[in-house]
Amino acid sequence: MKEEVTVQAPGSVSNLGSGFDVLGFALGAPYDVLTLRRTDTPGVRLINDSPFDLPGDPEKNVSGVVLLAALQRAGAAHGFELRVEKRIKPGSGIGSSAASAAGAAVAANELLGNIFSKEDLLDLAMEGEALASGSRHADNVAPCIYGGVTLVRSLDPVDIIALPPADLFVTIVHPQIEVSTAYARSILPKELPMRSAVRQWGNLGALVAGFYRNDPELIGRSMEDVVAEPYRKALIPGFEAVRTASRQAGALGGGISGSGPSLFQFSRTEATAEAIAAAMRDVYTGLGIEHRTYVTTIDPRGVRVMC
Repeated sequence: MKEEVTVQAPGSVSNLGSGFDVLGFALGAPYDVLTLRRTDTPGVRLINDSPFDLPGDPEKNVSGVVLLAALQRAGAAHGFELRVEKRIKPGSGIGSSAASAAGAAVAANELLGNIFSKEDLLDLAMEGEALASGSRHADNVAPCIYGGVTLVRSLDPVDIIALPPADLFVTIVHPQIEVSTAYARSILPKELPMRSAVRQWGNLGALVAGFYRNDPELIGRSMEDVVAEPYRKALIPGFEAVRTASRQAGALGGGISGSGPSLFQFSRTEATAEAIAAAMRDVYTGLGIEHRTYVTTIDPRGVRVMC
């Protein structure tokens, strides 16, 4: 068996407009780098090579709880040492906790002899998401494990459908503000009018069809969200201005990444994606809000074993 492995764990976008809590896709960038080593000492030791303050106690750390669970399920007598180079800022809305959880699960599996299936890896990764958010959800970790675009049809039993990634570029802006996932979920209505539900179902069905048909225009016009966006957009300064400026720059459509504060837009070409990024920067520069932009694509691989 390997004694050490390094993996690259991608950021991810969840919800995708009309796909609230069920759709997600892996990003080509940004990503975390995790290096896992077998140790003779039982348990998990964490080393943080990141600019972010991460918990040192493995039972309070997203990657740590995943590794502890993997060791327990494997019946392993040895331990792990994990070195984390986190490049995805926690609380960014682009799957920071999912990258940590999925990356740890895949790395552990490599050092345990690849004993876990993808469904097992997903289950392990959701242990980390449960620590991070208080609930076992898969819309971010599923694309990290399976790659590309994923649809969570069910978690009981687990049923993940991998969709073909379309030929799209993705532009993301991350305003340097904080949006609490718990609060962003708490402001959503507990019930929906039938008219809104039917509209959301229509958009979701068309969005899935758009990915299967590799139809960027259909994907773009199916990004409408009548469930979460109407309530969450008020939490993100510049939301409407970014959407308007992105459309003027040629965006096909987009929305809030996860619960925010990051926003994303799809486009056909890299040149258009860069123009959208410039438009996004102009909005937040004008508002005096620090921000970071990414121009990337949908990553078909998910977590990658580097060496």
